[in-house]
Amino acid sequence: MSLAWLAVAAMTAAPAQAQFGGLLPRDVRNVVDDARASDDGCAQEGEKKSAGSRILGGIFGRTARRAGNETGLSRFAPVGEFSDQISTEIACKLDPEEQKLAADATLRATRSVLPDGEDEDGGDPVESRPAIGSSASWKSETRDGVSGTSTVTSREDTGSELDCITVTDVIIVNGEETKANKRMCRPPGSRRYSIVA
Repeated sequence: MSLAWLAVAAMTAAPAQAQFGGLLPRDVRNVVDDARASDDGCAQEGEKKSAGSRILGGIFGRTARRAGNETGLSRFAPVGEFSDQISTEIACKLDPEEQKLAADATLRATRSVLPDGEDEDGGDPVESRPAIGSSASWKSETRDGVSGTSTVTSREDTGSELDCITVTDVIIVNGEETKANKRMCRPPGSRRYSIVA
């Protein structure tokens, strides 16, 4: 094997940034790093990009983020604490405080109610399930024109002990409506529903 082939093999084995890192301007290196680390869950479903399109997207993304920050429009990362209550599609459009409000609205809409009095057998009150149509709304305290609603839209007969419902979230961000359905279940004895796949 000739030395030329060994040199080519060595160069292709190392990432471009490692080979040419000193030659690339800092902004380009930052874009490459952003493109590698941009898996925050806010990409479109089924989206798989080549390295070149990730880098080009990174360049455009940095420009768009800079412009978005100046105008108050931007994409947010989902807060893990609320991932069992709001979908990624919704979370990506809300800042952390708005995500908390959206998660609280889901909790209120799906809250199980303990009815007054006793059950038919004279025992303790029986926990009821949230009614279809049960809804809770919220309005952003950090941005104008941002609000949302969580509504229980259907109940699922799973044939198991799990109690599952579908909750529809609708958010409005600067006049643009986003709607997402989420399947939520709770195990026996629990009052809290959580998103399940």
